[in-house]
Amino acid sequence: MKSKRRSSSDEQHTLTVQQLLRSAGAVLLQINRPVPPRTEAEVAAEAERNYRWNFAVNLLDGAHLWFGLSLVSSSTIIPLFVSKLTSNPLPVGLVAIIANGAWCLPQLFTANLVERLPRKKPVVVNLGFFLERLPMWLLIVAALVAVHSPALALVLFFAGYAWHGLGAGVVATAWQDLIANCFLVERRGRFFGITNSVGAGMGMAGAALSIWLLRAFAFPTGFVYMFFLAAIMSGFSWFFLSLTREPVRPVSLSRQNNRQFFAGLLDILRRDHNFRRFLVARSLMALGGMGWGFVTVAAVGRWPMPDSTVGVYTAVYLLGQTVGNLTLGFLADRFGHKLCLELGSLAATLAFGLAWLAPSVGWYYVVFVLLGITFSTLLVSGILVSLEFSEPKRRPTYVGLSNTIVGLVGVVAPLLGTWLAKVGYGWLFATSAAVSLAALVVMHWWVREPRWMGVVGV
Repeated sequence: MKSKRRSSSDEQHTLTVQQLLRSAGAVLLQINRPVPPRTEAEVAAEAERNYRWNFAVNLLDGAHLWFGLSLVSSSTIIPLFVSKLTSNPLPVGLVAIIANGAWCLPQLFTANLVERLPRKKPVVVNLGFFLERLPMWLLIVAALVAVHSPALALVLFFAGYAWHGLGAGVVATAWQDLIANCFLVERRGRFFGITNSVGAGMGMAGAALSIWLLRAFAFPTGFVYMFFLAAIMSGFSWFFLSLTREPVRPVSLSRQNNRQFFAGLLDILRRDHNFRRFLVARSLMALGGMGWGFVTVAAVGRWPMPDSTVGVYTAVYLLGQTVGNLTLGFLADRFGHKLCLELGSLAATLAFGLAWLAPSVGWYYVVFVLLGITFSTLLVSGILVSLEFSEPKRRPTYVGLSNTIVGLVGVVAPLLGTWLAKVGYGWLFATSAAVSLAALVVMHWWVREPRWMGVVGV
């Protein structure tokens, strides 16, 4: 009798495994399903037909995602949460390392695969759910145990935060190529600008909610509620993203192994002088952000203030993003992304210079507005400009190469920032301002706008 029950249980387990394998196989078949020959004009026509639909669903994706991310802001909320668990500045620096590098680092290692997939949406939606959205729930657990087990809370928090960040990076190359296929080059800046402005507006509502939660509830209850709402909003954004109508582009490149792929990267860096110079400028911008994660901690340590003030900082930071996104998105469509990145470097120079020299806490509101403008340039032009250095078939490689190199610098920058923070926040912010100014000089006088060089595809 026991043998029969065990046999029945084994059969049910086998069926479950078979169902999972069948589902995974269906996803792979969806990715690799043959695509009939199509011209670039036909791909562009399909993108144009679905423009309003894709604009709407991706706008809703961005709005919900930004509302959620405002509740786990890497510049304000998360550093405050970590500082409640430990007085050591190293974990705060680790937050900045993950925020700066996790999204960027994996992209080059997925580019070879993504470049040869005619359909990017199955990767973004199916894989993205498990790698990017699901780990948000681990932050809630970390906040629940924060009072009784701060060390365990730190471990759980960083596990979930790194899982989320790296998972987003794994699907990021496919997502960027999906967006490039859905929106023609002359509309991408507008789409990103409007979407991120609406998202930043939603984020301001989230920041207002965070102010109330931090005032109304003692630690860690307010963080539990914030992390829970962030996970819910992330789920809603995933749903709207899944409704995207992807114009499928046939693959025209032959398959190559990883050794051939990485050898080709060196050839790109040797041959494409303008792209190489751009990478130098973007790396300087990333290095100049070494002080980003320490601005909130410096303000809290220098002047006495309630925790709710950090929510106000988040709100003005998002205000800067809103203004920057709206302005820079349309500016990028008209004049290109290079100008916007120069403006972002200028805003970063002023922000860190003011954080260094600010005579009172009130000046930090201006600092966060400027940092919001800087972030909006990185969010719009920092992402979209990489799509314009090559023809569509090589886009994932250029995107992966650009973002991974910048991500490596983004990992080093907070480590240097942590060391300088131990010396003094003044040294940290002065160095950040100087490097940001160097990025502005290099971008303006050494890099040419790629849109006017005749390599941009639809």
